[in-house]
Amino acid sequence: MVSPLSKAERLGFGRAVSAQEIQLWDIDVRPDGAGLPKGNGSVAEGKVLYLQQCLSCHGDRGLGGVNEPLAGRIAGDAFPFGRDPGLKKTIGNYWPYATTVFDYIRRAMPFSQPGTLSDDEVYSLVAYLLHLNDIIDPDQHIGADNLAAIRMPSRHRFVVDDRIPIDYRHPEGG
Repeated sequence: MVSPLSKAERLGFGRAVSAQEIQLWDIDVRPDGAGLPKGNGSVAEGKVLYLQQCLSCHGDRGLGGVNEPLAGRIAGDAFPFGRDPGLKKTIGNYWPYATTVFDYIRRAMPFSQPGTLSDDEVYSLVAYLLHLNDIIDPDQHIGADNLAAIRMPSRHRFVVDDRIPIDYRHPEGG
């Protein structure tokens, strides 16, 4: 088997990635909150940031603009996406974990400059978005100590696939 490093050496380009470089990208956050960085944010701070960083794409109060809406619940927290695939999936009606909202914003937003927000700014934006979806109160602060405990309206609709893992690798030489 040929490793990527040996390919780079053989072809004369590329280099080994340092542990420090890997650490910069190793920022995943799990649903249980493992990987959340220190920090905190408030709904009020998040609103200010939203108006500066998010409004132009996601519209007033997260209801949609040139990009998808971020806010909105379905009456009774129904989950009709299988019957009507055209429904818009928002943080309030679809996302199962608040930690996933943090992870996504931290990695991918703002669209024109992903990864430029501080951890406190990401916590603040998440707080504001959770408030827009009637998930937290306007005076609530969120951070690494309480984000994973927030119950999202659709969390119970997602289940962990705990089937026995299947080894999909080809047999040697196959």
